[in-house]
Amino acid sequence: MHEMTDRRQMGEQYGSTARLETRRSVWGPGPEGVSPVDVLRTLVVSSRASRIIEIGCGTGAFARSVLEEAPGVDYVATDLSPAMVAATRALGVTAEVAPADDLPFDDGSFDGGVAAWMLYHVPDLDGTVRELRRVLRDGGTLHVATNGREHLADLLREAGGEPLVTQFMSENAAEVLGRHFAHVSRRDVETRATFADHEAARGYLATFSPELADALPTFEGPRTYAGRTAVLSAH
Repeated sequence: MHEMTDRRQMGEQYGSTARLETRRSVWGPGPEGVSPVDVLRTLVVSSRASRIIEIGCGTGAFARSVLEEAPGVDYVATDLSPAMVAATRALGVTAEVAPADDLPFDDGSFDGGVAAWMLYHVPDLDGTVRELRRVLRDGGTLHVATNGREHLADLLREAGGEPLVTQFMSENAAEVLGRHFAHVSRRDVETRATFADHEAARGYLATFSPELADALPTFEGPRTYAGRTAVLSAH
């Protein structure tokens, strides 16, 4: 199963915030007791960047959480979806509609960047990473989160599908970033997705594959599945 990178399909998927909220709502910490969102936020805040750009900001929840810990940061969020930008602005975060591979900012405008669970979507992966490198000053750091091949793989297999294969996964993320940045570090974080019942799991699958949702065998009671994520920093 492959992740979409077509902008028209992306517009359909993220034209509103509902699908994204459904996907986020099921996730919790794994065996380490930490979530990749917390790991990512800690890296961003501890970098002490004064001006940060985030691409694919979604609902703005991550941006807002960074600003709550580092209120003095000049944080600029971008997304291709007007609905996501509106949701982000509603949280008091500066946001604008912009394609990730053609950002309306000068070279070296930022000293920090964020791309959280979105680089597997972009039509031009290397072009997008190159664009992020362009708007970062020398010495600036890009913080990234993405999922691995076995992320929710057990649930996908139960529905008759296969593990989700994307262009930017835990397994190749460091290699991709290394083509544009001299230094890349990575931390793997295992998470857990908990579904209250079959209908909840079916609803989750329906946000990206109605066919898999319909094919998921009925089960009783709650179920928990492992998720696998990597958080990387590149400079």
